[in-house]
Amino acid sequence: MASIEEFDPLNTSVPATKIEVTVSCRRMAGGLIYTKIIDCFSLSLFPVVVLYVQGIGTKEWREFGRTEVIENTLNPDFVRKFVLDYFFEEKQNLRFDVYNVDSRSSNISKHSFLGQTFCTLGEIIGSAGARLERVLSDGCARKSQGIPGKKCGNIIFTAEELSNCRDIATMQLCANKLDKKDFFGKSDPFLVFYRSNEDGTFTICHKTEVIKNTLNPVWQPFTIPVRALCNGDYDSHDFIGEFTTSYRELSRGQSQFNVYEVLNPKKKGRKKKYVNSGTVTLLSFKVESEYTFVDFIRGGTQLNFTVAIDFTASNGNPAQPTSLHYMSPYQMNAYAMALKAVGEIIQDYDSDKLFPAYGFGAKIPPDGKVSHAFPLNTDCENANCVAIEGVLEAYYECLRTVQLYGPTNFAPVINQVAQCAADVTDGSQYFVLLMITDGVISDMVQTKEAVVNASSLPMSIIIVGVGPAEFDAMEELDGDEVRVSSKGRAAERDIVQFVPFRDYIDRSGNQVLSMARLAKDVLAEIPEQLLSFMKSRGIEPRPALSNSPATHITVHL
Repeated sequence: MASIEEFDPLNTSVPATKIEVTVSCRRMAGGLIYTKIIDCFSLSLFPVVVLYVQGIGTKEWREFGRTEVIENTLNPDFVRKFVLDYFFEEKQNLRFDVYNVDSRSSNISKHSFLGQTFCTLGEIIGSAGARLERVLSDGCARKSQGIPGKKCGNIIFTAEELSNCRDIATMQLCANKLDKKDFFGKSDPFLVFYRSNEDGTFTICHKTEVIKNTLNPVWQPFTIPVRALCNGDYDSHDFIGEFTTSYRELSRGQSQFNVYEVLNPKKKGRKKKYVNSGTVTLLSFKVESEYTFVDFIRGGTQLNFTVAIDFTASNGNPAQPTSLHYMSPYQMNAYAMALKAVGEIIQDYDSDKLFPAYGFGAKIPPDGKVSHAFPLNTDCENANCVAIEGVLEAYYECLRTVQLYGPTNFAPVINQVAQCAADVTDGSQYFVLLMITDGVISDMVQTKEAVVNASSLPMSIIIVGVGPAEFDAMEELDGDEVRVSSKGRAAERDIVQFVPFRDYIDRSGNQVLSMARLAKDVLAEIPEQLLSFMKSRGIEPRPALSNSPATHITVHL
C-alpha cells in the first residue's frame, strides 16, 4: 500500500540475519553402556546435543535447544538444526553439551554426560567454509584445575545463512495532477510505502524525498530490500490520497498495469463527481540480488585487525593509579578493555590470528627518538602479535620500556595500514584499524587527508577515546552526518567510527558488560562498510569454501 502525503526520512527496518547451525559428531567414545530405553547393554550410543547460549555481560548459560536423538551410533549426523540470530558486533558465546540418552526422561541431567565444547557463533562463521571442528572434552571441572579434559570424540559445526529473500528492488515513480494542498495552489508531495501484516494492519517501510511546489512530482529512484517491501506512522501531514499494489504488480515494470489512481476516501464520500486525486505512475523497476556480509566471510574474506595505542604523556605516569595506562593487579585499564572487547570479536574472522600492533607518541629505545608508529613487540620487521592475548602482553611490556611523550599524531599509523590495504583490493581481505587515544589529535589536517585516501581502500577505522577529555574534534572524522574532506576532496565512503569509552562504562563496575556494550557499538558499522567497498568495486563473494560431500540420498525400507 502507498499513500501520498505532503511532508521524515525513515531507515528501513529489516530482520536480523539468521544463521542455521548443523551439528555432527565423530569418533565418539562408546564403550559398554546400559541403555534403559531398550533394556540392554550397547556398544554404541543414543546421542543428543544440547545448545546453551550466554547473555551479554553475564556468566549464566540458558538452554537454547536440542537436536533429535539418534539411535545406535558413534558418528551421528543430526538433522535438527539450530537457528540463531547473528550479530557481527557481539561476542555470541555458545556451549554444546553431548549426552547419551539412556532413559525416557526429558530432564537432561538424568542422562549420561559425554562431553562438551565452547565456541562463538563468529568462530563457526569465520572458519574456512563456515565449518568448525572441535574436540569434545568430558567436563569443565578438570579445565578449571588447569588439567585438560579427557577427549571423547569430535564435534563438527557448519553454518549457513538462511536464504530469506536477499533481492533488492530499485524503482522510480512519478505522479500527475495531484490535489492542491496549499494557499498557492501547489503541494509538497512525497510517497509513503506500507507493507501489509498478517493481522490486516500496515507497517511503514519507506518514504521518498519531498518534492516542493508541484502537482506533478518525479521522485528519485530508490532501493529497498524486497523482504522489507512485502514481508503506521501517521504524522500531521496533509493527506492527499492512497493506492494499493503488490510486489508482483510492481515487478511487471513500466506498463499500463502500473498507473495507479490516487484516491482520498473522505473526498470520495463527500463529492459525487469525485474521480481521483491524481495518478501515480511507475517509471522503472529493477530487482538485483544483494550479497551479505556472511556471503563474503563464507567465501573466504579475512578481516585483518591492527591495533594502535596512544603513548603520549597526557595519559599520566603508568606507575601511578591515576594514569590511564596504570596496570592494576585487580582489573584491566581502559586501553586493555577496549582492545580486548573489539579484538576478541574480530579475531574470529582472521584465520592466522596474527595482529600487527603499534604505539604512537612515545620516545622509544635505544636512542629515545619520538615515534608515531612503533611496533609494540619491538620487532621492526614483523609487528605481528599472536592472538589478542599476545597484543596485550606486548602492550604491557611496552609500558615498561618506552617514555610517554607526544604529540598525538594519527596519520602515520593510518597511512601504514592503508599501504597494506592498497596491496590487496580483490576482496580477499578487509582491514580494520583500532586506534585508542586519550586526547585531541595534533595532526588533524594530515589525518583528514589520510582518511580520505583510505576511504577508497578495503579498510575501516575505529577510534575509541578513553579518559575525561573532550573529544569534539573527533566527531569531525566520524562521517555519519558530513563526510570527511581534505583539499576539496570528500571521502568516498564513511569508514570512521568514533566513540568515547566513558559512555559504555557500567555503573555497577561490571567490566564484561562495559566491554560488550563498547564492542556492540563500534563494530556495528563494519559489515556495512565492508559491503559498501565490495559494491563500489563490483566485487562478488567467492563460492563458499565447502568441505561437505555431495548430497547422498538413501532409501530405507
